[in-house]
Amino acid sequence: MKAIVASLIAAALVIPGAPALAQRNEQGAARKEMRAGNVLPLREIEGRILPQMRGSEYLGPAYDATAMAYRLKFIREGRVTYVDVDARTGRVLNVSR
Repeated sequence: MKAIVASLIAAALVIPGAPALAQRNEQGAARKEMRAGNVLPLREIEGRILPQMRGSEYLGPAYDATAMAYRLKFIREGRVTYVDVDARTGRVLNVSR
C-alpha cells in the first residue's frame, strides 16, 4: 500500500512538468519562425486583438507550430473565449466562446 501511495505522489510530481515543457517548446518554435520572418511577433498580434476584446481579461497565448497559429485566451464574466489567429498574417481564424 505504501508503495502505491509513493508511486502516486511521485507521478503527481512529474506530470505537472509536462505542460511546462510543451509550452517552452511552443515558445521556442514561435521564436524560431519569427526570426525566420515566417510569423508576426506575438506582441504585434496581441496589439491587434486585445483592443477588440475590451472588458475581457487576457489570460495568455499558446502557439500551434503545425497550424502556425496563436490561440489567445480570454475570460469575461466566468466565460472563456479563445481567439485563434493566423501567426503569418494576424488574421482572426476563429472565435470560440
